[in-house]
Amino acid sequence: MSKLFKYLKPHAAKILLILLVLVIQAYSDLSLPGYTSDIVNVGIQQGGIDATVPEQIAGTDMDKLILFVHQDDQEKVLEAYELNDSEYDQEAYILKPGVREDDDKMDELTDILGMPMMMVSGFESGSDITDQMKEALFANMPAGTVNEDTSIFEVIRMIPAEQWEAMLDQIEDQLTDMPESITSQAATAYVKTAYENLGIDTDKIQINYILSTGVKMIGFAFLGMAASVLVGLMAARIGAQVGHELRRKVFKKVVGFSNSEFDTFSTASLITRSTNDIQQIQVLTAMMLRMVLYSPILALGGVYRVFQTNASMSWIIALAVAAILLVVILLFSIVMPKFRILQSMVDRLNLVTREILSGLPVIRAFSRERHEEERFDKANVDLTKTNLFVNRAMTFMMPVMTVIMNGVTVMIVWVGANGINDGQMQVGDMMAFITYAMQIIMSFLMICMISIMLPRAAVSAARVDEVLVSETLIHDPEKPEQLPEKISGTVKFDHVSFRYPNAEEDVLSDINFTALPGQTTAIIGSTGSGKSTLINLIPRFFDVTGGKVTIDDVDIRNITQHNLRDQLGYVPQKGILFSGTIESNIKYGNTGVSDEEMRRVAGVAQAADFIEAKSDKYDSHISQGGSNVSGGQRQRLSIARAIAKEPKIFIFDDSFSALDYKTDTTLRKALKEHTSDSTVIIVAQRISTILHAEQIIVLDEGNVVGIGTHKELLKSCDAYYQIAQSQLSEAELKNDMGEDEEKGGNSHE
Repeated sequence: MSKLFKYLKPHAAKILLILLVLVIQAYSDLSLPGYTSDIVNVGIQQGGIDATVPEQIAGTDMDKLILFVHQDDQEKVLEAYELNDSEYDQEAYILKPGVREDDDKMDELTDILGMPMMMVSGFESGSDITDQMKEALFANMPAGTVNEDTSIFEVIRMIPAEQWEAMLDQIEDQLTDMPESITSQAATAYVKTAYENLGIDTDKIQINYILSTGVKMIGFAFLGMAASVLVGLMAARIGAQVGHELRRKVFKKVVGFSNSEFDTFSTASLITRSTNDIQQIQVLTAMMLRMVLYSPILALGGVYRVFQTNASMSWIIALAVAAILLVVILLFSIVMPKFRILQSMVDRLNLVTREILSGLPVIRAFSRERHEEERFDKANVDLTKTNLFVNRAMTFMMPVMTVIMNGVTVMIVWVGANGINDGQMQVGDMMAFITYAMQIIMSFLMICMISIMLPRAAVSAARVDEVLVSETLIHDPEKPEQLPEKISGTVKFDHVSFRYPNAEEDVLSDINFTALPGQTTAIIGSTGSGKSTLINLIPRFFDVTGGKVTIDDVDIRNITQHNLRDQLGYVPQKGILFSGTIESNIKYGNTGVSDEEMRRVAGVAQAADFIEAKSDKYDSHISQGGSNVSGGQRQRLSIARAIAKEPKIFIFDDSFSALDYKTDTTLRKALKEHTSDSTVIIVAQRISTILHAEQIIVLDEGNVVGIGTHKELLKSCDAYYQIAQSQLSEAELKNDMGEDEEKGGNSHE
């Protein structure tokens, strides 16, 4: 996880902005259930009346209401209203503006008038409780003082004030245990009746309330949608930037690898790390910013709203969360081990695929198609089985989560229905509670879904980080020296030894020779003698482990790799071309080469004939790796590319092996004329390629066993003589050694 967060650190400011937008989105999403509850509770059940005390009330209604208010509070109530006899067709009391805006005064009025409004509403509507009170009051009145037409309010006015105060206390004691929701609904019903008595259109109030609340819901819905789209866009951009940066860093790191690092990381593995692994990180980054940050905000907000709606049912949420965590822990214990090997299986599949595709001609030649199909199928089946296991685990999680969510809904409806029946909550509150519960559970579900992806992405992050933090053996010096602008090109091996990392013995031991400008230095030896390793030390594909390699007496380790390689024209044993055109490949090392010079170097490399024979000539397409040209043509184009660079030092690593004898001879003759002022180092297997070299280095098991010209080595170096004997006729050997037939042999025979 720390590695994933490390990649996000440069984008901290953008992530904070995303967090702010997510808070806005969560606020919008959490507001909608509350408005739904308001529409059901207030808009439908209460007729759009959300006032707990009447803002306007007829004088006659106020007279009835004030009867049920304690004498100490009657003055407070009357002071809150002002008398108005012009706005309505009857005398009315209107709540003063200052009181409406003062929450404390409104709360005080609600406490004072709550029970009186319920009592008046009950007496007027004829509820069971008020009917019992009415009968009791009528029974206690003196005979002849009341009749059937006498209202309860007239009876109350007849009762002495002190006696009525005592009765009010008794009534309040009886109603103390009554649920607050019933008191609130009764008060709302009274307010609606009071408005109707004044001639106010309550249907219009209801419609206006529902419309205004609906508009607010639509506004929050659009705000949440806009926030969601904005977060998705920003998260995707950050994810893409993280992927882009990682690919750039990995590519830059890999380009700087020496051959030793390529031995540590296989090509197939590096491709997987640069593509599949970084893609995993990129996708998870976008999802983390979109879901992982949002889920806790939504969950915490949902819990807060749940406690505001009905805290008595919060245990249902706790039970659901516990069940979800149990499922996730169980799945993790099963799935986690599979994630650790999943990416290595992708590596294996890529490796097998790459080997089969690159070696297809050999596979066909040896009729091994069936074997390779079986090898590919095994790698493919192993990966498929692991993926299926992981996907099945995720598939198992979804129905379990669905059961949990549906179970929570049923429990909320069951408990909520009992609460509604007991008058402890309203229908809208239960609807809002269900929505909040689903939002909380979905928040945990989103975190769980990310948690399933997280281990694989963490593995990918670790694999990418392995590449980024790997120590490159070839380094530029902190204070590099500079080669002169015009160097002579003298290459000197001074007691050079080399050993591969972690190897037990040297591959090259105490190599000493000097390659001079204007001369050709050839290196020859049996297979495995260290020829390619030796010349790979010059461009610093490896660094010497003993001694030093110098150019014009400057240790190549003391100059930058770029400065060093600018002086070299390197032609590898296997001609490597890049997708593009013949022109782009020849000009690869020197884009400033003119077309005329390009044709000239193509002629030197003996490539002009086959290029001119093509319909598009130098604009002819070259496929990836040069697969649409022959091996000899690839080698000649590679040689032309090196010549076009105009270096001071040429390195040919067995670069003439695919050429026929005639082309080889012609090319070397033309090359000799073109490189008369340059140092030429050639690794060769064929004696004919190096016959005329001014200096030949003979290697045997990493040691120099002979240095000299062709004729000198035939006489002085047994290893060279054995190579020559296997390639040249007896007559050629005798001629080269300067012997006549009468001597009848030499010491090598």
